[in-house]
Amino acid sequence: MKANGKSGGTILKEVPVREAIGMALAHDLTQIVPGSFKGRLFAKGHIITEEDIPRLLDIGKEHIYVMELAPGELHEDDAAIRMARALAGEGTELAGPREGKVTVRSNITGLAAVDERFVHAVNEIGDIALATVRTHTVVRPGDPLAATRAIPLVVPAGKVETVERLAAEYRDAHGGAAPVGVRPLHRKRIGLLTTGGEVYSGRIADRFGPVVRQKVEALGSEVAEQRFAPDDRQIIVNEIYYLLECGYDIILVTGGMSVDPDDRTPGAIRETGADIVSYGTPMLPGSMLLMGYLKGRPIMGLPGCVMHDPYTSFDALLPRILAGDTITRDDIVALGYGGLLHNC
Repeated sequence: MKANGKSGGTILKEVPVREAIGMALAHDLTQIVPGSFKGRLFAKGHIITEEDIPRLLDIGKEHIYVMELAPGELHEDDAAIRMARALAGEGTELAGPREGKVTVRSNITGLAAVDERFVHAVNEIGDIALATVRTHTVVRPGDPLAATRAIPLVVPAGKVETVERLAAEYRDAHGGAAPVGVRPLHRKRIGLLTTGGEVYSGRIADRFGPVVRQKVEALGSEVAEQRFAPDDRQIIVNEIYYLLECGYDIILVTGGMSVDPDDRTPGAIRETGADIVSYGTPMLPGSMLLMGYLKGRPIMGLPGCVMHDPYTSFDALLPRILAGDTITRDDIVALGYGGLLHNC
């Protein structure tokens, strides 16, 4: 056995594997089989047995390391655990450590709530890493939200304490909310109006309804009623008022959302007296979406791409509405950054 290195006052002692039987590993050991497997072969703390020796040699490990931590220093696993505990909030659970990483996962279906400035502040510290999903991402139970880890095997405890302090300050400034959490989606009853003479007359089958129902139900809400209207502005107005009087939480109007002169839907929505947040979004597909509020209730005019594209501006905005957000012009403008999707 010999001393092999230091991090501060921490000593790593190098031990030939054939002399390591009965000793505990100082860190996880990873096995990589190209094209088929990458994962943990042995976990930190594993006691080496005689049967382990061939497997260690197979991954190129002729030595293992025994660690003696100095005061004021943390092993990578302990650092990752403490950081994850500090920043994780409602709707989350922790997984790991695994290979030095702790994952913050969602335990509900909801909307990721991640403070970007907090993430940047943590990553400015150095020797530690925090990776997250984008805020407003829809997550389901088991989906990852964030992952924490230390870059070296051993880090100064002060760096982790800084993360804990930043997280505590964030909670104090935000009513107890954590910098990483999940906002639940509220169940809403939705009224759906499909416009277009070709569908109203029965010449072609409605394709909007099944797609919209599927998207809505996947988020825990329901299309409580679907109605149909021809390309007649006054009839569309009347049908929107009908859905409003039924008390539905959200009104969706499909069809007739392009700039063609005979497309009546945008004008009809305006004629209801709705407060139009935006007609058009800087997101492709989904640029022709209309977002507004009618007597305080969200109303959306959905473009044709909703029928055939898996993700559009509708899919970006609906979860936020279900989480309780009031969509503003700034929210629409923000869709442009990252809004050119691969399916365009």
